[in-house]
Amino acid sequence: MFDYHGFFSAEIDGLKARGGYRTFLDVQREAGSFPSALRHGPDADSRINVWCSNDYLGMGQHPLVLEAMHRAIDETGAGSGGSRNISGNNHYHVLLEQELASLHGAEAALIFPSGYSANDAALTVLAGKLPGCVVLSDELNHASMIAGMRHSGAEKLIFRHNDMDHLEELLAGIAPETPKIIAVESIYSMESDIAPLARVAELAREYGAFSYLDEVHAVGMYGPEGAGKAAELGIADRFDVIQGTLAKAYGIAGGYVAGPASAIDAIRSFASAFIFTTSLPPAVAAGALAAVRHLKRSELEREDMKAKAALLQDLLRERRIPVVSDDAHIVPVLIGDSAKCRAVAAELLEQHRIYVQPINSPSVPTGSERLRVTPTPHHTEAQIHAFADALDALWHRHDLPRRQVEELAAAL
Repeated sequence: MFDYHGFFSAEIDGLKARGGYRTFLDVQREAGSFPSALRHGPDADSRINVWCSNDYLGMGQHPLVLEAMHRAIDETGAGSGGSRNISGNNHYHVLLEQELASLHGAEAALIFPSGYSANDAALTVLAGKLPGCVVLSDELNHASMIAGMRHSGAEKLIFRHNDMDHLEELLAGIAPETPKIIAVESIYSMESDIAPLARVAELAREYGAFSYLDEVHAVGMYGPEGAGKAAELGIADRFDVIQGTLAKAYGIAGGYVAGPASAIDAIRSFASAFIFTTSLPPAVAAGALAAVRHLKRSELEREDMKAKAALLQDLLRERRIPVVSDDAHIVPVLIGDSAKCRAVAAELLEQHRIYVQPINSPSVPTGSERLRVTPTPHHTEAQIHAFADALDALWHRHDLPRRQVEELAAAL
């Protein structure tokens, strides 16, 4: 008889041996005190400062967001009651989709329980329905985009990260009449670098490709009203579908796509991941709606976040602590060794009460292990200086190499 339990135990043992086993920190966020949080430990609880949150602007604790969610719970209760098709289409969902369509200057928008499901569902339908479609995908695209391409059954061609010459070479090899989709992210979170969006849009137009842009790390953060990187460049209208999240800059949960009514309606009508899932709780949609509306009219959070990220980048540059890229607000600190990456993260936590998650293979290639640091408007300048000093001490303790961004870029 097959040993099922033994098989899965061996799989986990192998994962641990490769250094890829993930553990979770028991962290309790406390409204009004972010980035401070409570860490629950086996022996005692302690206070820590969180430096790896995707709540980039702290909107998850904004008074307007909390008020909107409380009000929605009082009005509608906790859950939605079903899928959008079967009793779960709440008015907050409708209002949120209208607001997101307006944000992106699009005809329509559609919300999902997560950004992952939005990418998976949208690309499954868009690439799967187009006859003989070929998808051209950046090699560093998110797992959710890759899942959607795979589920679509379409042919996939992968081009080197941000390499537009390679993308054009692949496009030139596809028959002009063949439907094709170019799928990229605007900001790649593990690298903190930005796609050459203007060139992507040019190639899509020149070769007759449908363009799909993942803006999850940019919506709420960049561009007029927080509409994203393409909007910041004034070329948002040159991308057919924009995908975003409500879980990062907007601080809540959920994902969405925005674009032409025909494409969005096709996703709504054919995507199993949308049709057969319970819709977002109305209170979550209400909170996201409040966050989107606030960040459409307020620049304060974005300006403060960019200033804090720039300060940390400057301090690390002074100490020659290598950062993979300083193009965007995420600060990926390169360590390049899985054991040392875990050790540095553990010592930051235990010695300095600084929580930043080590990022090891397979999330990043072996030899490029890093700390993915996300300074926010709520980190004080004193905390940022303390973080840089703590990291500098650990760099010395572990005898880690020191490089500037330019040197690192040349090496990579």
